Amino acid sequence: MKLLLIALMTVIGTASAADKSLDQFRADARKPKRADKSETTQRRLDWWREAKFGMFIHWGIYAVPAGVYKGKESNPGEWVQNRCRIPVSEYAELAGQFNPGQFDADLWMQLAADAGMKYVIITAKHHDGFAMFKTTASDFNIMDATPFKRDVIKEISDACRKRGMKFGVYYSQAQDWHHPGGLSWHGPWDPAQAGDTDEYIDKVAVPQLRELLTHYGPVSILWFDTPQFFNPSALARDKTGITPVRAQRLAETLKLQPGIIINNRLGGGIHGDTDTPEQSIPARGYPGRDWETCMTMNNTWGFKKDDQNWKSTETLLRNLVDIASKGGNYLLNVGPTAEGLIPQPSIDRLKQIGQWMKINGEAIYGTTATPFGAEAGSFDPRKKEKNGKPVFTPSWEWRCTAKPGKLYIHLFRWPAGKFELPAVKSRVSKATLLAVPGEKVEVKQTGSGVSLSLPAQAPDPIVSVVCLDIEDEKNAPGLPAKRAK
Repeated sequence: MKLLLIALMTVIGTASAADKSLDQFRADARKPKRADKSETTQRRLDWWREAKFGMFIHWGIYAVPAGVYKGKESNPGEWVQNRCRIPVSEYAELAGQFNPGQFDADLWMQLAADAGMKYVIITAKHHDGFAMFKTTASDFNIMDATPFKRDVIKEISDACRKRGMKFGVYYSQAQDWHHPGGLSWHGPWDPAQAGDTDEYIDKVAVPQLRELLTHYGPVSILWFDTPQFFNPSALARDKTGITPVRAQRLAETLKLQPGIIINNRLGGGIHGDTDTPEQSIPARGYPGRDWETCMTMNNTWGFKKDDQNWKSTETLLRNLVDIASKGGNYLLNVGPTAEGLIPQPSIDRLKQIGQWMKINGEAIYGTTATPFGAEAGSFDPRKKEKNGKPVFTPSWEWRCTAKPGKLYIHLFRWPAGKFELPAVKSRVSKATLLAVPGEKVEVKQTGSGVSLSLPAQAPDPIVSVVCLDIEDEKNAPGLPAKRAK
């Protein structure tokens, strides 16, 4: 990862992150960073740009209290130790109750594959400091502290490879509510958390990253989280969290997996490969950048027994299409139970998405953003966000994804007979419904637009896709060119 280290040294040589104000940190954390366009980075990201759809798994001993501890509710569920201010030793006792005998990595990964997901990222260590893998850096891990005594990370990585899926891990490099010196949102609440952060980095975080990048075969993605702390008490105690110097020590481990992709949450001025909007879809995407929306199916990441606010399959599919039409990836979360089961509502929705992807997947995989754009919606100057910017109002009639020589029109609202598309400068040679490939769609094309004659009945109740074949792709403004391999 020479490029990352060069970028890091540039940051170190200019302004130290420790000198920035709290407001500046908040602004920087929200600001999308421009992706590295070097040939090496392009090659590393080729598979990720093709994949488009992945599974996020938040699983740990926080599944035991399932969002409620001694009558107090935690939101989200995986933050129960922090939200309920559970003492370190008391929370550690939950590990003795974690025995997920119904866990089956092959069933989980088959569910992901059948849903059309191409990669998986699982929480190897979340903010509670509990490792879901065998580690010599701490005995607070699934092999040493639980009756289960199975390495979940190994089983998931093996099951991924068996299915040709890319494997990745989430690692909380800064927040750690168990080990002395680990940081915490709103500061520590237990004297046992006191310690030297640099010692924590050197004795826990760096060794565990080395283990993850050494013992589990190819790790395609490393997903970091919460490098900065946005409250005065934490800043006064530890300034910035992951400083450039600390980030350099963490980044050194990446040399163990030269092809790895990292997100933009390592900290210390290292911007990574992908931007990571959370629980939201940017109005226009991030043109020129690689980005991935991570999102839950209900309201929480880790399992929470009282959270039954499930998004519909329609909403999840719309999100997938919307994100792809803006050039992004969709990382959709599941939060398994303490018994090792993915909740049935998640299973049901993933199976339904998979049925749609079997028919329409070519309109998602390997596509680039729409050459149009206005179909996504518009900003309403009469309505203002808290920051004073106009509110974006999405439109849910249609979206477009593109490949060299093809446009895919995703129709949410099935038109009665005719659908009018903005002008396409190259000739549309053919139009077909992906769900009914033998049935051609009549096309009328003028300088002002393209008119499609569609059957009365929509092929799919949620979103139907019309594929337009475009001639003379080199001269078609707005269409993607073929990537050089």
